[in-house]
Amino acid sequence: MTNLEIVKEKLYEDNASLVVLFKNGDLRKYYHRRVEDIVSILKEDKDALNGAIIADKVIGKVAGSILAVAGVSKLYADVISEFAIPVLEENGIEYEYNNKVEFIINNDKTGMCPMENKFKDEKELGNIYNYFVK
Repeated sequence: MTNLEIVKEKLYEDNASLVVLFKNGDLRKYYHRRVEDIVSILKEDKDALNGAIIADKVIGKVAGSILAVAGVSKLYADVISEFAIPVLEENGIEYEYNNKVEFIINNDKTGMCPMENKFKDEKELGNIYNYFVK
């Protein structure tokens, strides 16, 4: 079983929102929504996700951008937005997904996630990263 398959399996097995296999071999599961766990990890250690392999329930452009700047090497997304895919490809991140959607939907299920909408046209990933990881 590959490392990507391991984190993917743990995502579903433990109903986590995020599973990270850190470069040092530690595997951790997280359960908060949106990018909260990713941001929390990076605020504690900006290099923590460099070379990491992750599985996440939802990857939109914001999460994809933060992970690209953070240096994630591979990721699996249960749901991925069309806005996230070019970010991952342009940054050489190997990825797999279960469902591709046009955009990440907001909590009310009435339209686009406010953060996906705010940053959908942003070209400088550092601006997105710095907005969340201050």
